[in-house]
Amino acid sequence: MSENSKNLKQLPLGDWHRDLGARMVPFAGYEMPVQYEGVMAEHIWTRTEAGLFDVSHMGQLQLTGEGAADALEKITPGNLSALAAGKIRYTLLLAQDGGILDDLMVTNTGRNLYLVVNGATKHDDIAYMRSQLPDNLTLDHLEDAALLALQGPKAAAALAKLNIQPLQEGWPTPADLYFMEAGPFLWNDIPLGISRSGYTGEDGYEISVPAEHAVTLATALADLEEVRPVGLGARDSLRLEAGLPLYGHDMGPEILPVEANLSFALSKARREEGNFAGAERVLSQYPNKAGKKRVGLFVDGRQPVREGATVVDDASAAIGNVTSGGFSPTLQRPIAMAYVPMALSETGTAIIVEQRKKQIACTVADMPFVPHNYHRKPKL
Repeated sequence: MSENSKNLKQLPLGDWHRDLGARMVPFAGYEMPVQYEGVMAEHIWTRTEAGLFDVSHMGQLQLTGEGAADALEKITPGNLSALAAGKIRYTLLLAQDGGILDDLMVTNTGRNLYLVVNGATKHDDIAYMRSQLPDNLTLDHLEDAALLALQGPKAAAALAKLNIQPLQEGWPTPADLYFMEAGPFLWNDIPLGISRSGYTGEDGYEISVPAEHAVTLATALADLEEVRPVGLGARDSLRLEAGLPLYGHDMGPEILPVEANLSFALSKARREEGNFAGAERVLSQYPNKAGKKRVGLFVDGRQPVREGATVVDDASAAIGNVTSGGFSPTLQRPIAMAYVPMALSETGTAIIVEQRKKQIACTVADMPFVPHNYHRKPKL
């Protein structure tokens, strides 16, 4: 272990990653695997087979008590009180002025609300939520739980081989879950919380497991022929292709939901109620009244544009910024996300990006760049 790594938190699977030859890097205060055999190979494997990600740095929380959903709605714009047991909703944690403090997934377990928040912000999120929620609610940080993500078109077939059972007879199996559904399960007497969700645009699952059993589960999954471990590098290129924003890069406290192109997270019922943090400011931009907007970019040539590059006008004056960028292994071309003036946000609009004093031609593109492959419930 290097001198620098001594100051980083260690994942329950840290030694497991090293034994598999992972290259470890600092991320969100943890030492985490960035790649095993290479980002390109791991990316393509996830798009065609099933990749196994360790996302145990994420914050897993439980909110318990009467009126938990109603209380959480005061600082999120999602319709959480209408969330049925076993269902998941993506929402945003909003500051009192409407700025985005984090994005998160909320599951109604039927007993409480289970939240997954970003690793780099989890402690600030917990402090903010505790300051805003009533005293009768209990917010627990599940620090003794690891979190694995199994992602890819063969994820369901691979997971089925482990013969994971629902906690009660008659409840759905993991294969029966649809996108944004979750449930409690047992595997060899180990309790698992499994959701059909993820951060790659592919079908797949996120699996919460007691940290003491994380190596056992990860080994069983990695031993399956469809599954290979995948690091942070491919996770980032996969989510970029899927058009999914990364907190701290593509959004932050200075950004409002409409600007972030996350208007879908402002549910109709909550817009009509207007009783969430920063609602007046947030809704003043809805649906398309913001001055800027996060968009996708196709980049001309082969040179990627990176976070921090500047969007400029014809006179080379700065009018926006690139927040994520890289080479798309699936499309075999560079792509990016950027904030541009709303007037330039239409698909097909020509954009100029300046990077290291060189101007690069780009075009506003629809997101996701690569179509999502979620296992959605058929519409009746």
